[in-house]
Amino acid sequence: MGRREYHMAGGEHSKKGRYLVVSFFFVVLGTALVSKLAQLQIFDYQVFEARASNQHDLVAEIEPVRGRILVQDRSDGQLYPLATNREAWTVYAVPREMKEPEKTARDLAEVLETDVDILTTKFLKKDDPYEVVMKDVPIEKVEAVQSADFEGIHFSRVTARLYPEKNVSGQLIGFVGPGNDGVLTGKYGVEGNFNDLLAGKAGQIVGEKDASGRRIAMGDEQVQTGMDGADIVLTIDRAIQYEACSRIRKAVEQHGADSGSIVIMEPKTGAILGMCSSPDFDPTEYGKVNTISDLNNPVTFTAYEPGSIFKAMTLSAGLDAQKISPDTTYNDTGAEEIDDFTVRNSDGKANGIQTMKEVLVKSLNTGTIFVQRQLGKDLFRKYIEAFGFGKKTGFELTPEGAGNIESLSRKGDIFAATGSYGQGLTVTPLQILTAYGALANGGSLMRPYIVQEIIYADGTSEKTRPEVVGNPVSSRASRLVTGMMVAVVEEGHGSRASVPGYWVAGKTGTAQVPKKTGRGYEENITIGSFVGYAPASDPAFVMIVKIDNPKDVQWAESSAAPLFGVMAEFLLRYLGVPPERDFTPPLPPTLPQSDPVSSGTE
Repeated sequence: MGRREYHMAGGEHSKKGRYLVVSFFFVVLGTALVSKLAQLQIFDYQVFEARASNQHDLVAEIEPVRGRILVQDRSDGQLYPLATNREAWTVYAVPREMKEPEKTARDLAEVLETDVDILTTKFLKKDDPYEVVMKDVPIEKVEAVQSADFEGIHFSRVTARLYPEKNVSGQLIGFVGPGNDGVLTGKYGVEGNFNDLLAGKAGQIVGEKDASGRRIAMGDEQVQTGMDGADIVLTIDRAIQYEACSRIRKAVEQHGADSGSIVIMEPKTGAILGMCSSPDFDPTEYGKVNTISDLNNPVTFTAYEPGSIFKAMTLSAGLDAQKISPDTTYNDTGAEEIDDFTVRNSDGKANGIQTMKEVLVKSLNTGTIFVQRQLGKDLFRKYIEAFGFGKKTGFELTPEGAGNIESLSRKGDIFAATGSYGQGLTVTPLQILTAYGALANGGSLMRPYIVQEIIYADGTSEKTRPEVVGNPVSSRASRLVTGMMVAVVEEGHGSRASVPGYWVAGKTGTAQVPKKTGRGYEENITIGSFVGYAPASDPAFVMIVKIDNPKDVQWAESSAAPLFGVMAEFLLRYLGVPPERDFTPPLPPTLPQSDPVSSGTE
């Protein structure tokens, strides 16, 4: 009896153990299932939603229309596109649909006037579902290919960029090309710096598809709205830009120069009316540029030693600090001994007692050294910094150079002395233009800008407001130095920049070019510049002309100044500025048979 009870007790214990094991198994299993469901439905939800979407949904991207780049024309008040869009065709092949790929290649190559061997290589890829035959095919050839009804040949209509105004500065506009992901994107110039605005935002149509991948007409469909790109209206005037580009190309060719630039700005606002350099590139054929540096805009990017055009900065600083007046005199001995260096005037002469006005008219290096000494090194550097040198202007287009004025902070008197006449420091053409703009604008320094208005696809717009970024000198100082620069044009090296009937203020500068290796300057290589504005009493524009390494002349009075005069006359007439004085056509200037040799800059 007791033994039977013992066995019964053991059986009940065994059943309970099995029950616990089974229960534990189901608890573990349930926990695992719950965890897996949580992983699938919560943590990996987006992954599986995307997989399901790929299986059941059809996604089509709605490509936005790229915005235009527009310029104004004062003559008719209309806007004209520098960059817009056009319809283009791509011819492509599906080799796996071809029964006679070699014959198709021969026949198609004849119609498209392309290389038959290249097409044959593509078409012999039997299982290939897609091969581009030719991009941007003219509609006439597309129609000819369609009429021939080649097997395995198809067409797709695409949008291409169109630049209707030829030779008006590719470095300003930039171009559109394939990015790293293959998507067309803006590069350089306005196209690159405003790509996000111009490109817009793509939309999507999400619909359902069947097992064969076809759209289900009655299925659910969702449209995610995109936005077309914005139009960008530049401050550039179409007629001024065309004239500037034409003139700078001719000047570079005439003088056998390496390159040249011209920029025109409204001094009261900072708006750029024209900006062009030569050589340039065609945005439709950007792949033909020799080096990538050709894509950069030299007006904003390339810094150089400005030479004597910098003297106006030194003189205006001395006038503002009341260290000098236009009639202040000094004794010009023709040379200065500074820190074991000898600095001479560009004409090699000792002129004796000279006024500050004569310093600008004759472009005397010793005179600007005199002014710099009256200011002292620290105050002189502060004025130069106040004009915006040594830092970027904040212009919208990049890359932008900052120039280099670090020499003005170095020990020794020679660096500030040579800096006073534009040697040993570097500036960009845009920097020196805006500095002169301050002299033309009563001492107020404006931020240069090139975007007048942004017009969004929804009809709203945003206009640029002119911005004062500093007041380096007083209105009194700007008026005084303006009068001195008028004398430069009337009596000095800038005579060929004059315009009959107007008072023009400006300054020439013939700068030497530092050697790329070692100290000193290159022999027989100069950069000629002229910067000025007109009418002097109420300037309608400020302009810089820069000619790099002219081969037929040495001095800026024979290269940059004449081009400035021609452009200034065009601008004054085009802008409708009435003459401010009577004039008699001047006699041709008498020029020396050969350019004098000098040390330093003119």
